[in-house]
Amino acid sequence: MKPLRKVNDMDPLHEHLLNKNRRHFLQKMGLGIGGLALGSLMDPMGLNSGQTASDLLQAGPVHLPHFAPKAKRIIYLFQSGGPSQLDLFDYKPKLNEMRGQDLPESIRKGQRLTGMTSGQANFPLTGSVYNFKQYGESRAWISDLMPYTAKIADELCFVKSMHTEAINHDPAITFFQTGSQQTGRPSFGSWMSYGLGSLNDNLPAFIVMLSRGTGRPNGQPLYSRLWGNGFLSSLHQGVQFRAGKDPVLYLKNPDGVSRKERRQMLDYLAQMNEEQEKLFGDPEVANRIAQYEMAYRMQTSVTDVMNIEDEPDHVFQMYGPEALTPGTFAANCILARRLIEKDVRFVQLYHMGWDQHDNLPTQIAKQAKDVDQASAALIMDLKQRGLLEDTLVVWGGEFGRTNYSQGTLTDTNYGRDHHPRSFTIFMAGGGIKPGFTYGETDEFGYNVVKDPMHVHDLQATILNQFGVDHSKLTYKYQGRRFRLTDVAGNVIHSILS
Repeated sequence: MKPLRKVNDMDPLHEHLLNKNRRHFLQKMGLGIGGLALGSLMDPMGLNSGQTASDLLQAGPVHLPHFAPKAKRIIYLFQSGGPSQLDLFDYKPKLNEMRGQDLPESIRKGQRLTGMTSGQANFPLTGSVYNFKQYGESRAWISDLMPYTAKIADELCFVKSMHTEAINHDPAITFFQTGSQQTGRPSFGSWMSYGLGSLNDNLPAFIVMLSRGTGRPNGQPLYSRLWGNGFLSSLHQGVQFRAGKDPVLYLKNPDGVSRKERRQMLDYLAQMNEEQEKLFGDPEVANRIAQYEMAYRMQTSVTDVMNIEDEPDHVFQMYGPEALTPGTFAANCILARRLIEKDVRFVQLYHMGWDQHDNLPTQIAKQAKDVDQASAALIMDLKQRGLLEDTLVVWGGEFGRTNYSQGTLTDTNYGRDHHPRSFTIFMAGGGIKPGFTYGETDEFGYNVVKDPMHVHDLQATILNQFGVDHSKLTYKYQGRRFRLTDVAGNVIHSILS
């Protein structure tokens, strides 16, 4: 038997033909993104070229923004599970007047229900056991569950006419985060990173933090694809920061490896990867080099931003007692503000536990306590530091809850099923109109009757505040030009200041 030939003994012409297929030819004759990425590392501010680092790494089809932006950064406070708008913000006294009566078919109109309640013999209406009042000059209706939010009502823009087609958690959250109910698309933060680049050379453009609610601590889980880059470059994926001594996994050097040795290793690795990129023309090689370099810089920057011991006592008092406990929503809100101060483009906080199918009065009270004080404190903290003007804050979940009880309705207890037809979110800062309520539902809180806002409308409006025309932020993949808002979405100008 003849011995196998070593790779380096391969006929040069044969090796050349293997490496020069059509894909590699086009890549090597293209924009040379590998060289651009490496150049941005050596000249991160683009002093020699007149371009910024985000310009050099920008893979989009056009230069962004398309027009003057109102916002530079965003904090998305995603309330996972579907908060009950009827117990928080959408006051419907008619429901308490008709408590226990069946939901009229003229209101339901045969609309889709989940499998959890579609088999119920009846659908007994129930209003909230919590009281509502109007607050501020805007006279916004807010329940007793959110007293701190009530104090800043005039800073907020409530949207009471959100609606979606998704009725179950996985597709509904995926829809909000990627613009599609199907998995595999880039997340919102990844689109922002791709289109607008980073404002900070030492931290990722897109950072994610999770917290678990006390109302339903073992509720609906989350998954990392919600902050994934999909078919975009891996440079744009979200980076999860965790509570504990290692906020970013595998970031610190192994035992016995000094920072100097790490630098030398990365330099040698970059040389080898650069040779590989020259040979194959694969842009992911350059992306990998850029990620190694970012991780090296993050070894210092992450430690600095995650150390909140230098925060004065009055800040912890503002955000509430839970702010001293790492991993809580309140602690994450302080970290979100610190990241915004470092010019991180997109900060995503997920707070789990809002899925109240039963025992809602008890569970939602705990959930609201988790987030109420900290959410309000974050907005006011940003304002007092002059950051709210160009930082957009969004608060809301993937859908709302039904106006009827899931399961048995008692004098003191009820649950609510998923309701995609109408629910409430609120926004603040970033050029959004403060002290304003947009949209309206019927007296049963079931259908939108005025100024609807679809998920794609919200996404288009957020992008608009960053100077981006949502219809032009596209990426060609498998022969089709994709965008966050798919083939829909309208900017809602009524909520813009």
